Amino acid sequence: MSLSVLTIGAGFFASLHVDAWARNGDVTFAGLVDPDLDKAEKLRDEHCPEALVFEDPMEALSELNPDIIDIATPPSTHADLISLADRSNPKAIICQKPFCGTYEAAQKAVASTSSLLIVHENFRFQPWYRILKDNLEKDAIGEVFQVTVRLRPGDGQGPEAYLARQPYFQEMERFLIHETGIHFIDCFRYFLGEPNSVFADLRRLNPAIKGEDACHLTLQYDSGARAVLDGNRLADHAADNLRLTMGECMIEGSKGVLTVDGFGKVWKRDFGSPQAVEIKHEFNGTRFGGDCVFRFQKHVTDHLLTGSPLENTGQAYLRNMEIEEAVYASNSQKSVISL
Repeated sequence: MSLSVLTIGAGFFASLHVDAWARNGDVTFAGLVDPDLDKAEKLRDEHCPEALVFEDPMEALSELNPDIIDIATPPSTHADLISLADRSNPKAIICQKPFCGTYEAAQKAVASTSSLLIVHENFRFQPWYRILKDNLEKDAIGEVFQVTVRLRPGDGQGPEAYLARQPYFQEMERFLIHETGIHFIDCFRYFLGEPNSVFADLRRLNPAIKGEDACHLTLQYDSGARAVLDGNRLADHAADNLRLTMGECMIEGSKGVLTVDGFGKVWKRDFGSPQAVEIKHEFNGTRFGGDCVFRFQKHVTDHLLTGSPLENTGQAYLRNMEIEEAVYASNSQKSVISL
């Protein structure tokens, strides 16, 4: 059985969606929607020449009746497009993040949608994070004390920061946490479960942007473990491609330490040992995040075709957004916020 897919949006990140759908043998990429037909046709021709292109999403939904509706447009459009997509009764609606732009809009979208609604949250599908999770489930490092992510993409310096790839970054009133840090909040939940409190200190270092571009936030867990996001978009890290991992990750436990470096390599050092051993794994280093977009989409199609467990439903993703709201409240109040 082949699932038909329609993607709405033909911007920078939507191109990664279309490329990944074109390589998924479980789907037929049926159509692409964007008000800029020239842009949509160019993207279509690069990956799926037989797909149809539309300016109007309603026309596309009526003509194609797709199984999967993939929304890759700005957050302000999400709620209306989810509502429109839901009326066509698809097998699944996938929506990019920042999901609906605000927590309140996301709540309403989740409550009013009868179709299966999934948020395109792909960082937890980066292959190095799947390996970390697998090792945690196998008790490879014992009791977990702390998970630390040092976010260092090095793309935030000067007046031209972000303009070449995603210029709207400069205008976001909430930036580092809302746009990027939410990925790691999701990964922390993936690794450790639900935190009980958060403390955050957010800063803006580049005056050319409106929102914060540096942060230090700590999530506390009932077990005593902590998750720390130390983020700075102006600083870099050792890597051939700064966007591959966007930084480094370390998980410390009673029996050892797991780390991810800027080259996508995973290492394990046993407690008391001076030497770390590489945990070998294969990934596509030329595609975003080790090809995490493809991995996420395949996760969804596997669920639809085989009933395998599904991560990041719209309802589950609301918890990430609740934590995001607490992060901003903590920074504003300069206090610990209970969750």
